[in-house]
Amino acid sequence: MQILVVDDDSLACEMTAAVVESIGHEALLAENAIEAMEKLAAASGIDMVISDMNMPLVSGIELFREMRSQEIKLPFILLTGDQPDDLLTEEPTLDACMIKDFTIEETLPQMIADVMARYRR
Repeated sequence: MQILVVDDDSLACEMTAAVVESIGHEALLAENAIEAMEKLAAASGIDMVISDMNMPLVSGIELFREMRSQEIKLPFILLTGDQPDDLLTEEPTLDACMIKDFTIEETLPQMIADVMARYRR
């Protein structure tokens, strides 16, 4: 599975990509939402998007909304330093929202599996 990882913090982006690759998936990286939309338009075979929430110019939640407005219905996981419940209340159609912290190596693989299981039904 090919997963687009979007994060303006290169270290956080690489860390998320390493988690994705450690569970057997391919990570494609974008440093902001604009680059992510370009990659989504140019690359076929992207199966999921994992995006940071707080990025300059276009936030992760705005990226999600833009994807949906363009009928891009890929599974989407939002990573945040804020309260996930608040963001899920703001955007209830998000597939998942989770805290981006030191437990990401343990929590992200299960979140990916859970979200993909919902899409396979």
